[in-house]
Amino acid sequence: MTANTSPRPGEVYFEFTPVGRQVRVAAVDAATGVEVIVMGPATASNDQLQTIALRKLQMRLRQGAS
Repeated sequence: MTANTSPRPGEVYFEFTPVGRQVRVAAVDAATGVEVIVMGPATASNDQLQTIALRKLQMRLRQGAS
């Protein structure tokens, strides 16, 4: 039996890396491998930083589709 490991449409991976008083957030579209990076203050919530990274990724994907 083979497991279905292909990414679902819209699936995004996030990686949070503290860098001093900031956090580096990488967002990767699972289907295309397109990656964007954002930096934000360590005082921001993960949800806030994730939202910013997701919006940037969506914008990058729309630009690539044009």
